Amino acid sequence: MHKRRSDGPVVQISMQVRILCCKMDQIMVTTKPHLLSPSLLPPSRFKINQIPIKNPNSDPYKHQTTTSFTPHEHPNFEQTQQIHAHLIKTQFDHTIQIPLRHLQTHLSPAAQYNFLITSYIKNNCPKIALKLYAQMRRMDTQVDSFTIPSVLKACGQSSLAVLGKETHGFALKNGLDSDVFVSNALIQMHSECGNVVFARLLFDQMADRDVVSWSTMIRSYVRNRLFPEALELIKEMHCMLVKPSEIAMVSMVNLFADVADIEMGKAMHAYVVRNSTNEKLGISISTALIDMYVKCGNLAYARRVFDGLAQKNIVSWTAMIAGYIHCRNLQEGAKLFNRMLVERNYPNEITMLSLVIESGSVGALELGKWLHAYILRNGFIMSLALATALVDMYGKCKEITYARALFDSVDNKDVMIWSALISAYAHANCTNQASDLFAQMKDSGVRPNQVTMVSLISLCAEVGALDLGKWVHSYINQQRMEVDVILRTALVGMYAKCGDIDMALRLFSEASNRDSCMWNAMMTGFAMHGCGKQALELFEQMDRQGVEPNDITFIGVLHACSHAGLVADGKWLFEKMVHVYGLAPKVEHYGCMVDLLGRAGNLDEAHKLIKSMPMQPNTIVWGALLAACKIHKNPNLAEVAARELLELEPQNCGYNILMSNIYAASNRWNEVDGVRKYLKDRGTKKEPGLSSIEVNGSVHDFIMGDKAHPQTRKIYEMLAEMTKKLKEAGYTPNTSVVLQNIDEEEKETAVNYHSERLAMAFGLISTAAGTPIRIVKNLRVCEDCHTATKLLSKIYGRVMIVRDRNRFHRFRDGYCSCGDYW
Repeated sequence: MHKRRSDGPVVQISMQVRILCCKMDQIMVTTKPHLLSPSLLPPSRFKINQIPIKNPNSDPYKHQTTTSFTPHEHPNFEQTQQIHAHLIKTQFDHTIQIPLRHLQTHLSPAAQYNFLITSYIKNNCPKIALKLYAQMRRMDTQVDSFTIPSVLKACGQSSLAVLGKETHGFALKNGLDSDVFVSNALIQMHSECGNVVFARLLFDQMADRDVVSWSTMIRSYVRNRLFPEALELIKEMHCMLVKPSEIAMVSMVNLFADVADIEMGKAMHAYVVRNSTNEKLGISISTALIDMYVKCGNLAYARRVFDGLAQKNIVSWTAMIAGYIHCRNLQEGAKLFNRMLVERNYPNEITMLSLVIESGSVGALELGKWLHAYILRNGFIMSLALATALVDMYGKCKEITYARALFDSVDNKDVMIWSALISAYAHANCTNQASDLFAQMKDSGVRPNQVTMVSLISLCAEVGALDLGKWVHSYINQQRMEVDVILRTALVGMYAKCGDIDMALRLFSEASNRDSCMWNAMMTGFAMHGCGKQALELFEQMDRQGVEPNDITFIGVLHACSHAGLVADGKWLFEKMVHVYGLAPKVEHYGCMVDLLGRAGNLDEAHKLIKSMPMQPNTIVWGALLAACKIHKNPNLAEVAARELLELEPQNCGYNILMSNIYAASNRWNEVDGVRKYLKDRGTKKEPGLSSIEVNGSVHDFIMGDKAHPQTRKIYEMLAEMTKKLKEAGYTPNTSVVLQNIDEEEKETAVNYHSERLAMAFGLISTAAGTPIRIVKNLRVCEDCHTATKLLSKIYGRVMIVRDRNRFHRFRDGYCSCGDYW
């Protein structure tokens, strides 16, 4: 299993780039030195001094190709292939020397295999390493305690749980499991393959544990985001008087960075100081502390650690500058970058990679452009890793033009840069461009990997493109791509978000390895479809199987209760989260509870809960109350919520628009005029309703009264037919949803031309009879369209699935899956 974060596949690309740069060889894959002309980049407000490099013989940006490596290093991929070819040619004859410098020793066949296996793993080629292991077994070459840990590492990297279990059995049969090195590798392999419970069982059964055993188990919990268990293990380690190594302490600090609890972080800092063998903390542990304080949102403490360093290296400078960017303090980050240059600490490629990645993660487009220009001006070799990071940054900032120009300028594109641009299109919801690029990628002979497929699947999920999602799924099966837990989770989420909850459940049920993310994806899918009871049953099943629920689990199941009106169950779950699982409710959980109570009409109870919160309510909480006030027509309490929201986000016009709608629903037109005048004076406009429908692999968008579509005439003819048949069925337009002070006839016309009606008309003329019609809308479905769609599903004998901002509505034979509760 791979460690994942909630922000999805685009983050995965950035993390792989980060991993790539951290393992980077001295041999750099180069592309064109100038991908975009600096003149294309706009002037920046980040003014950073350019410090020239004085020593002409020492260029920190350029790397020289070498064919040798020190005894403490492993060869790069090309060198490993050379050695492999030589050993095949000599049939692994240990009497023949290997013709490369620093490898002149005569190695036994077993040692030669071990060397190759380890080298391929270090070059991120675990599957080649596993093929060599299989060859060892076929040739009856001795497999020892040096071989097994490397093989287990390869199994973990590839999430090959079955092969990992077979290797475990071989180790047991041959008595190799008594070696602490092998046992530590077994713990790591099982946790990476998603079986952290078995990893802990192995840990508990170890007769002898070293400090690596403890740190491996702690990392296993952290990797699976089981933070309470990791914290308990640290306490146990302390009680057992096991003195942590610096590497172990770095792992612990990284844990507290993920927990993001400042008080616990301070305690960990004190623990590190007490257990350090040196008076001054080393660079590695200090950098980890800087990162921890940054993730806890406390730049002051991070800067204090940084300033306390007796000697700063480029890693510590990079960590602190990236921390400022991460916390969106861009000006301070720029100042520190300037100071780094003044003190003659020149950034290397890893520095630029880190800063570009952070700029993308916070959407700092201007800073990202400046960093790109700095790279071009200062003679960096534009490696594929750096080009990929820049494409990813532009994609996250939705600057598709720059991302594409950069991509087109790169020679010898690898799968990562193709995936980065596909992810960029996905981030901008450019469905057709992403699918076209995927076709170009295949035609160019580059084989897509899991990251590519996750990006495409996530795009399909975002725009509701089920047909394209099914095609991608079919392609994965045809190519026999390994469907690891991340890819299967993406598929479960895609089918759920595209309206096929049955297929999502089937994929979930077929999964042999399920991590908490997959359980959460299925639970969230049930929530979107209003399947509250099924979500509760899944939660109980998760509990029975020993999978620890986390914060996201409870957000998903509480949302399910909210959409299904299960108030009592939601309250019970909220109490269980606190008193049984020991999880402190976050602001998101309070938002779910306010939404649950508000939808059910318990507005006063929801308001009381907000006032009792231990932290300051945010826009999610007050927004849930405001939306509930609109549903239940309570303008007085709505004004309270709107005031709080506008104080938190004065630039957000959405709250004023919602307040205007609430006044309009109560016929308080003077207040409506006042709000609209205020918005007009500020030059803000309401977000238009947008409905999308996928037909034959292409996504078609419609807005209210849209006449830009090539088939507009046929669409409006079908719309007229729909209106006629609705009236014959006894339908009367609900004009109360038209929140404008106009006459009744104009209101009737307005509701007939809502965007989902246009998308529905297009679906009826463009698809075969009996085919389900799937529509995605960016706003909440209005009451009138909801009533009309129920009737239309019966009139035309079609299943009509509408995904609005909050949930799914499945219309069939005159009924909706939401039971008119949404």
